[in-house]
Amino acid sequence: MTLSIEQGAALMRRVHDVIATRIVGQDDAIQDILVAFLARGHVLIEGVPGTAKTLLVRTVANAMSVRFTRIQFTPDLMPADVTGVAVYRDPVRGFEFQPGPVFTDLLLADEINRAPAKTQAALLEAMSERQVTADGVPHALDSLFTVLATQNPVEHEGTFPLPEAQLDRFLVKIVIGYPASDAELAMLALHESGFDPERGGGAPIVEAVISGDDARACRALVDGVHVAPEVREYIATITRATRGDPSLMLGASPRASVALMRAARASAVLEGRDFVTPDDVKARVHAVLRHRIILAPELEVEGRTSDDVLSALLARTVAPT
Repeated sequence: MTLSIEQGAALMRRVHDVIATRIVGQDDAIQDILVAFLARGHVLIEGVPGTAKTLLVRTVANAMSVRFTRIQFTPDLMPADVTGVAVYRDPVRGFEFQPGPVFTDLLLADEINRAPAKTQAALLEAMSERQVTADGVPHALDSLFTVLATQNPVEHEGTFPLPEAQLDRFLVKIVIGYPASDAELAMLALHESGFDPERGGGAPIVEAVISGDDARACRALVDGVHVAPEVREYIATITRATRGDPSLMLGASPRASVALMRAARASAVLEGRDFVTPDDVKARVHAVLRHRIILAPELEVEGRTSDDVLSALLARTVAPT
């Protein structure tokens, strides 16, 4: 199945619009998720309890006719509970691999930082190589495989910080705060009219508007988006600037440069273009880099954030015209 850029952008707008009917006031978060999905990347969503992180992921999954699995991460969750385990069948067949819930298209890793590092790391190979190795045998995951993980802020009780290597496998990190007043009022009106995502019965939150084949075709469009040399230089200038910034203990890696370009190319597809502009890059800098840099301790004491440093860096970096 082949789509034009315009057709792909129209399909993704339909996905955005149907999600926005249930997730009110979070257009930027929805856009970042769609960018990551198109760019074949994974998503980390952080926010305090009650800010619709899990509902957002469930709604995204419902909007696409693809396989969806949820894993509730807990302190006693074992790596085999995620990836699968070898099961003894009989003397003839011996041990056979029983695939775990990671064998899906969209995986919700709910409250991922409530499990210890060993279990969190069980996703590393799946996220970076889209395969799981059990007893020395690799098992391929579907090409659509995408992790959408939620986590509570690290200062909350009962959480384990994600290892830096794991964080680096997420293309974007989305931070969800409390909604604006008008968005919260719209949410109350939605619930008053009968919407209740916690009601049982298995009914979808929204109806699917694209198929798995549509999703694959939209992803294929990203590979054809052109990035001019001056835009590539702009991307590299931004990431390299983080490495010499005195406000940071750790700057962005070369993988971050690649991630920023991938996200910018996906942004162009959402806008119906086959080329990347500097604005595509700027729009994705915070989501792509905020979890890949580490603030200097004195800035944390002052209450500064990674987003503050990235905003200042963008302001002093000249974009190509």
